[in-house]
Amino acid sequence: MKAMNALNVLDSIIPISLFNKGQANKIFADVKKFGTRIVVKNNTPECILMSPQSYQQMMEEYENAILAAEAEKRLAKNSEYISHDAVMKEFGLEESDLDDVEVNLE
Repeated sequence: MKAMNALNVLDSIIPISLFNKGQANKIFADVKKFGTRIVVKNNTPECILMSPQSYQQMMEEYENAILAAEAEKRLAKNSEYISHDAVMKEFGLEESDLDDVEVNLE
């Protein structure tokens, strides 16, 4: 997702009156073609229009930032780490016990 600079912001402003004039299809086409649009009413931003793909990418980046911050916080605690072998021994597991286990990491 590309960042908006001051000129992009000015170009992306759309008065809400355009919706009332039946230009919604053109506005949605502009969102697809050029990206995010800011809808203003009485010169005040009311909402942001963006494609579903841009929204999904933004949410994924946000979630990744939250996870990275949590990981940094946990790493900063200087916790004692437990080795794989120690965990296996503690739970009485052998490597062969894990052969049929399916793990999905995100």
